[in-house]
Amino acid sequence: MENKKYKIIDLFAGIGGIRRGYELTGSFENVLSAEIDKYACLTYEHLFGENPYNDVTTEEFKSKVSQTQYDILLAGFPCQAFSRAGRQEGFKDKTRGTLFFDIADIIDRTRPKAFMLENVDSLLSHEKGATFRTILEVLVNDLNYKVLGVEKNILGDLIYDTKVFMRNTRYFGLPQNRPRVYIMGFDMKRYANFERFLNEKKLPIGRSKASIYKDLNDLLEFNADIEYYIASGYMTTLEKHRARHEGKGNGFGYMIVNSLDVKNPYSNTILATGGSGKERNLVYDPKEGVAGQIVKGKQTPINDKGIRHMTPREWGKLQGFINYGFIHEGKDNFSFPPGISKAQQYKQFGNSVSITVVEEMSLLMKEILAVLDGE
Repeated sequence: MENKKYKIIDLFAGIGGIRRGYELTGSFENVLSAEIDKYACLTYEHLFGENPYNDVTTEEFKSKVSQTQYDILLAGFPCQAFSRAGRQEGFKDKTRGTLFFDIADIIDRTRPKAFMLENVDSLLSHEKGATFRTILEVLVNDLNYKVLGVEKNILGDLIYDTKVFMRNTRYFGLPQNRPRVYIMGFDMKRYANFERFLNEKKLPIGRSKASIYKDLNDLLEFNADIEYYIASGYMTTLEKHRARHEGKGNGFGYMIVNSLDVKNPYSNTILATGGSGKERNLVYDPKEGVAGQIVKGKQTPINDKGIRHMTPREWGKLQGFINYGFIHEGKDNFSFPPGISKAQQYKQFGNSVSITVVEEMSLLMKEILAVLDGE
């Protein structure tokens, strides 16, 4: 059935990047969302026409999921430490008090056909790997799902290489160095006869279509507004900070990501907090008449080196929201609702996923489910 649409639920939804990546294939439709950040909810509702405000941790929401017919659970959840206390009575004991517990609880209650979870790359090394191992043990042993990339030895121990869960936006058509963890699993109560088939499946390692941009310079919108150019005093502070750290051998500091000496430039990871995500993604964009100007809100004149922050639009392009994920009939329909500050725009893009990576994950999900469901 070429036109079959699988029903998805979108947990920890942010502004809907995971949902949008799945929708782009034309084979998935969203039936329930959950997000508690009020500004993210405003943007989500603006983009999708529905308010996602729901709290994943509440019994009210879990009951709502139990009453919703759906096929696939999607979640980009925060990383937290798990307690080692208690009687080790399965996932309820091992993970209680964490947001992963709430995902596991929903999976346990509703048995979706499949799930895809997304997280920061440090999840793999968190608590020296114990957190990630607990997550896999819960999903595989307690909940009986086949996680791609995980097998068992004859003693029943989980065997896996953490590298198979890591994927980087750089190889999915967008010039951003953004390693992230993706966990995809399928219900073995439902698909027990397909274990050998699933053992052979691996997460995609890159984009199946042409890259969207040749490199970062192809994405940047040069001749930016003067407000994005750095004040000379702040520039001096950044230079001194980097010199101080380089003197200690740390190598930490600001970065001009499209320096003239860099071939095929790409950005560093953009971050929800802004902060170093902005300082490590400075741009060389010389503009006549800007140097030395006084700009409201900046304590010193604009620097004379043509250095600026990236704009929110450029961050949106780095994540595939702008100029890709919301194009319909040649028109880009992405926008923020009125009143969303630039600080919030940076935060929402930095906190989101790269839509092109998720799109490839959804293509694999669609291909596997077509075999599992015999369609």
